[in-house]
Amino acid sequence: MSFEILVNSGAQETRVALVENGAAQEVHVQRASRHGLTGNIYMGRVQRVLPGMQAAFIEIGLARTAFLHIADMVHPQRDEGELPPLPSITQKLHEGQSVLVQVLKDPLGTKGARLTTLLSVPSRYLVLLPHEPTVGVSARIEDDASRLRMKEMLESLRDEHAPDCGLIARTAAETVTPAALATDLQFLSRLWRAISHQAKTAAPGTLVHGDLPLSMRILRDLLGTDVERVRIDSAEECRRVKQFAQVFVPDAADRIEWYQGAAPIFDLYGVEDDINRALSRKVELKSGGHLIIDQTEAMTTVDVNTGGFIGTRNLEETILKTNLDASQAIARQLRLRNLGGIIIVDFIDMQAEDHRAQVLRSLERALQQDSARTQVYPFSPLGLIEMTRKRSRESLGHILCEPCEACNGRGEVKSVETVCHEVVREVQRAARQFEADAFLVLAAPEIVQRLQDEPALGLPDLEAQLRRPIRVHPDSDYQREAFDVIPQ
Repeated sequence: MSFEILVNSGAQETRVALVENGAAQEVHVQRASRHGLTGNIYMGRVQRVLPGMQAAFIEIGLARTAFLHIADMVHPQRDEGELPPLPSITQKLHEGQSVLVQVLKDPLGTKGARLTTLLSVPSRYLVLLPHEPTVGVSARIEDDASRLRMKEMLESLRDEHAPDCGLIARTAAETVTPAALATDLQFLSRLWRAISHQAKTAAPGTLVHGDLPLSMRILRDLLGTDVERVRIDSAEECRRVKQFAQVFVPDAADRIEWYQGAAPIFDLYGVEDDINRALSRKVELKSGGHLIIDQTEAMTTVDVNTGGFIGTRNLEETILKTNLDASQAIARQLRLRNLGGIIIVDFIDMQAEDHRAQVLRSLERALQQDSARTQVYPFSPLGLIEMTRKRSRESLGHILCEPCEACNGRGEVKSVETVCHEVVREVQRAARQFEADAFLVLAAPEIVQRLQDEPALGLPDLEAQLRRPIRVHPDSDYQREAFDVIPQ
């Protein structure tokens, strides 16, 4: 597999796309007006403690107070395989207290940021855990021998350079030398000392340490040996990223290049088209079927349909082919749209148990390329796949879109006929409230046209009943559901 990273850098917005075999797999967006907060460290002030929820609201200088749960304050120590009960939040926090916290999840919708006091400071190969004296290895390093070797190496490095801290080896650390890891750890130790020093004098509600800009953060987190090159369409940004790479990822500096093509960089491989399609509910499948993806506050649902695909052999084979095709597309769309939380997939019903097993295995294999942690459960008795995907930042749709003013985010508007009936009822209501000689209705042109063309809607009968004229006037400034009845 060949990967490329494309960086579209602007004055107010930076976009990064991870492209695999000519198709966009992930898109990250950072805007000057809306920076991502995950990884930032703040000096917070406890605004309110909620014993009944084992949580507290923390003021960190954002529009909404952030949320801190007791589980994100205590490192679990297993006792014979069992987790001890969590202490009360009141033993840890009180109102007005200053506390050093890190953002686990960006604010999403109406929810504030999720916080932790178990701080972590990442670099290219390692993650430093200042308050947790544990050693771990990324779950994506699956070989047992490699995991054991890495753990022994980390324990030796920790004892020498950071005896009071914990360490986690990232996936990129699997193939590097002990000397490279030691250099990485020395950098992290210096960085943590600087953060600790700044935290001592930081006022509550202020930023103590911010994460890297998007273009450099992606380089740190995604750039592995399988990435062929990084193309950046800004000469100045390319220079900055190269300087960063020469210090932190020296083996990758030669793979970073300035893109000077005539076409916009996101027109390469159709990335711009992929982004626009990722904002649509409907996703066409290669087989001729399609997906319908709906994102709600509680969960995301994915419905699989055969569409125009009629197959060549029999119904069961047609359904299996569509579901296998859908499993690959679903995994890609979850990454591309950055959909997280609870996800319910309604595959087309399959009678054969081995067909269900094939589809489940296909979905699990496709999700292995996803850097976000996923958990997939077997088919439920209703034939649904339930899964979760770790959500740490807003979805692509939430970043690029906003609720529709016409439908208030419902995704649909009232029919013209429904609004016409509402107009008639509103005129009746106004007639009972006001002693007017006439009534003027201001509404969207399509509503006025329907009221004038269809006497069956009742406006002429109402006019005769009230013995007062009712005039209707079209106004293009009105959305379909908006109208006014004015007594005259």
